[in-house]
Amino acid sequence: MTDWLISIEGTDTGHRVALGLAILAAFLHAVFGALQKGRHDPWLTRGAIDASYGLMAAPFALFVVPWPEPHMWPIFATVFVIHVGYKVLQAWAYTKGDYTVVYPVVRGTGPLFTVIGAYFLFGETFTLIQWLGVGVLLAGIYGLAVYNLRYLETNRDTLQLALTLAVITGLFVALYTTYDAYGIRATANPFTFLAWFFMIDGLFMPPIAYLRYKRMKNPPILGPLALRGVIGGIVAFLSFGSIMMATRLDKVGEAAVLRETSTVFAAIIGWLVLKETVGPRRIALMALIAAGAVIVEMGG
Repeated sequence: MTDWLISIEGTDTGHRVALGLAILAAFLHAVFGALQKGRHDPWLTRGAIDASYGLMAAPFALFVVPWPEPHMWPIFATVFVIHVGYKVLQAWAYTKGDYTVVYPVVRGTGPLFTVIGAYFLFGETFTLIQWLGVGVLLAGIYGLAVYNLRYLETNRDTLQLALTLAVITGLFVALYTTYDAYGIRATANPFTFLAWFFMIDGLFMPPIAYLRYKRMKNPPILGPLALRGVIGGIVAFLSFGSIMMATRLDKVGEAAVLRETSTVFAAIIGWLVLKETVGPRRIALMALIAAGAVIVEMGG
């Protein structure tokens, strides 16, 4: 599998595989976001998820895949810091706003800055049509933000803070997407990066979640929380692993933009599962975000 993946990097086959992986990551990331925003406190859920995928990854990192080359350790340290910032901001945003408010802005802000970062780090460029697609995507994002500011009735007192946190979290999405792409390309075996990434990334949030749990007056039952963590850990492997592999096989910017079709999946999950009010205008704006992603792909 490793040899085949390496052999299709930068080829037409690699592009098609990367496209499929990016769309898969879009759906799974919407599921992942809903798991974090669901019935439990977002900090506790994130801690349970991180503990689960860290423990799952450890045997593979330590005993299965080749060990990282010496130059990978500073890369892993930087990746760890970036993801800590992202996760703290994401959990904070989810405590201040609804899932269908926070998620589209976070996931939509990231691609613009990822495209810019990919230009400086990897020399990737977009065509005029692709930039048009980015513009359409951003119109949907900020149209959604304006709509939420004007019409949303729930969490009005924290809505502006939630949107601000969502935009800043989107910047961190761009940062980790670009730097993770650099990291997975810097090692000979991509599965080495993935296994060590998940093991290291699972170290920070569980202690934070434990301390928060101990301070709660009415802490949740651990069984359902642990089950959500295991499910989330599996989803994280498939979601983050898919997008990281897509960025190794093909252009980082295109993969990042295509992943943001997750906003459509998020709208459906928020409506059907989380019972949040979505409405036709918000659905249309989320669809505009997805349309921008499609234009980017078709214009390449």
